[in-house]
Amino acid sequence: MRRISGIDDAGRGPAIGPLIIAGVLIEEEKLEKLTEIGVKDSKKLTPRQRVVIAEKIKNIVLDYAIEEIQPKEIDEVVLKAQKYRRLNYLEAKAMSKVINRLKPDIAYVDASDINEERFKRDIISSLTINVEIVSKHHADAIYPVCSAASILAKVRRDEIINELKRKYGDFGSGYMTDPKTIQFIKNWVKEYGQVPDIVRRSWKPVKKMLG
Repeated sequence: MRRISGIDDAGRGPAIGPLIIAGVLIEEEKLEKLTEIGVKDSKKLTPRQRVVIAEKIKNIVLDYAIEEIQPKEIDEVVLKAQKYRRLNYLEAKAMSKVINRLKPDIAYVDASDINEERFKRDIISSLTINVEIVSKHHADAIYPVCSAASILAKVRRDEIINELKRKYGDFGSGYMTDPKTIQFIKNWVKEYGQVPDIVRRSWKPVKKMLG
């Protein structure tokens, strides 16, 4: 029986906190169970529903793996070149790590790159095992195994964001469209002339604030 993986991310767009890559490994015959426990596109679930379903996912899958890419690492690659191309490459490398760890026969990945095939090639270039890769846009809305990975990624990121808020105070959603997030970063820059390590300095609006 084939072993199937789904890989997805959480926290690609915000200016605060890490980018999370999660992967699950499941036996092909158990794929239906994911739908039975309510696994669907994570964006259609509330944070509480995601937490409950994440625990059920962990009980069904053979294994799961999570990679955390910190703002400092994101900044290092994004500042070197075109924002999304470099971020895509960084994400592909992290997905390769997850796939290498889980060792599936086939892996379904949510393609971050506008070019699905290029994203697939970037992943394959760092694999140490022979795996069939299916690279698709919006894979989390198509394949329940990717939806499961998306749920684990979002739950982990929410945990981290809650920890950061306890330490730094309420900074809102972390997106630069959120007035609370903007105010939080402005206050830091005003007080310290810099932003904390939890902020992605390479994001355009943040760079603007830093002058």
